[in-house]
Amino acid sequence: MVVTLQNLKNKTAIVSGAGQGVGRGIALSLAASGASVVLLGRSLEKLNATLAVISEMGGSGLVISLDVKNSEELAQAVSTAVAEYGGINILVNNAQEVPLGSLLDVDESKIEAGWQSGPMATLRLMKLCYPHLRGDGVIINLASSAAKRWDMSGYGAYAAVKEATRSLSRAAACEWGAEGIRCNVIMPHAMSPGLACWTESRPEEAAEFIATIPLRRIGECKEDIGDFVAMLCSDACRYVNGQTIGLDGGQAFLG
Repeated sequence: MVVTLQNLKNKTAIVSGAGQGVGRGIALSLAASGASVVLLGRSLEKLNATLAVISEMGGSGLVISLDVKNSEELAQAVSTAVAEYGGINILVNNAQEVPLGSLLDVDESKIEAGWQSGPMATLRLMKLCYPHLRGDGVIINLASSAAKRWDMSGYGAYAAVKEATRSLSRAAACEWGAEGIRCNVIMPHAMSPGLACWTESRPEEAAEFIATIPLRRIGECKEDIGDFVAMLCSDACRYVNGQTIGLDGGQAFLG
């Protein structure tokens, strides 16, 4: 899928975790569709690299370095975005610290970081952006098909925080839909830096994983995930609300 239409022109989007991976891919696709993109994340260097690509394509962007676990920094970021662009039309909650490990081994501090960076940061940003999204706003939150694994060993804490994000998203879709705000969830598989490192370091395990994907490949961060999100934020999907959509080549069954 290639997004060429400027169907998000005059829109402003906030994307958390925009310095790399899926967040970067989404930010680039939104910019390619005409949106001004506010890039949130911890690494100023990575955020500036994303902004450089947006600038090269003739787009507009703004970098804000922060920790999404910090509520005051989130509030300041939203205020800065509104002051710069006059409003917010799209919110993408992508940032997430990942608590992995068996239930007996996973550190509670990792779970707390996962909770604060995932569902709590998502809820805080949704509430902060809510006044600006009313009328024609779109929220895209990221979850994971880890919660749909046949063997949940080692993924329980991660799936738990991601499922909390799904529940908050469904509530937002139902509570705010009448005010013109759509909220949907995606569950992506994409060649992020972390996944690329895993496939290189554990090629046999990676091959077994890819074999469970009907399309037999891992998605691209921009072309497979970002471009779909850009379409989902456009009027072409104006009646899509409250849904969880697997962008994983058909691996997860959400029925």
